[in-house]
Amino acid sequence: MLKKDLVDKVSSELSMQKQDVSLAVDIMLETMAKALVEERRIELRGFGSFSVRSRKPRSTKNPRTGKVMEIPDRKTLHFTMSKSLKEALISETD
Repeated sequence: MLKKDLVDKVSSELSMQKQDVSLAVDIMLETMAKALVEERRIELRGFGSFSVRSRKPRSTKNPRTGKVMEIPDRKTLHFTMSKSLKEALISETD
């Protein structure tokens, strides 16, 4: 689903103008991004939670050249789905 699809769906469900819904979605995503940059956890009940995790530096080998490369430490985004979303996904596949 694209952001445009989300805006279209929400605007039709709430009978609101698309530009207002688009602004609300932009503000929400901007706020979430700022919180993640500050390494704060975001929890959306019934959906899941987002958190930032640190990955340790490591060495790896380039499969093409065989050269050993050092990968520095970095931060990654981690998503954990809620129990209700997980159950909905499991029942969908059955």
